[in-house]
Order: sequence, then structure tokens, then C-alpha cells
Amino acid sequence: MAEKKYYTQSQEKMARYAKAIAHPARVFILDFLAGNIDKCCYSGDMAEDIPIARSTLSEHLKELKKSGLIQGEINPPYIKYCINKENWEEARSMFDSFFRK
Repeated sequence: MAEKKYYTQSQEKMARYAKAIAHPARVFILDFLAGNIDKCCYSGDMAEDIPIARSTLSEHLKELKKSGLIQGEINPPYIKYCINKENWEEARSMFDSFFRK
């Protein structure tokens, strides 16, 4: 039996973005990366600027990447991250439309 779908694809995507920004450390990370939107940042460099443990930073970066708000490139031993501009704009548009209702 097919499961009845209650939510639109847009609602599910918006919830995924909202979940990603539901932690203050992730908001801090996104703010940091958005301030450097034209370049990427290495996770090691971010660890010096963000007041959390490297392992915690890694977990938050993983969640943000999973949501699609950031993208990462692995070049061992370095990992660099930047805002995923397409999804960033999509999230901005979705939240803007939602809060204008």
C-alpha cells in the first residue's frame, strides 16, 4: 500500500533547510561562510575562528552539507567549504515567501 504524502516537496525542502539552521553554531558557521561568499574556507582555518571543538565543527559542517546549504571539497588532508550559492538563494527565497504570507 502506498504511503499517503501530506507535505509538498517544497515544504520538505524548506524543513530540511530550517533544521540545518536550527542550531546557533550552524548559524554562526553559515554567517562566517556567507561573509566569505566569494571564496571557500578550510575547516582547519574555521576551527581557529569558531569557538567550538574541531570534532563538533566537523559534525555541524556535515549537517550543513547534508542540507545542501554548503558544499565541500576534499583534498587530503584539507577540506574546504563554501556556501552552495544555488541552494542558498533558494532557501532565502523560500523563507522570504513564507514569512511574507
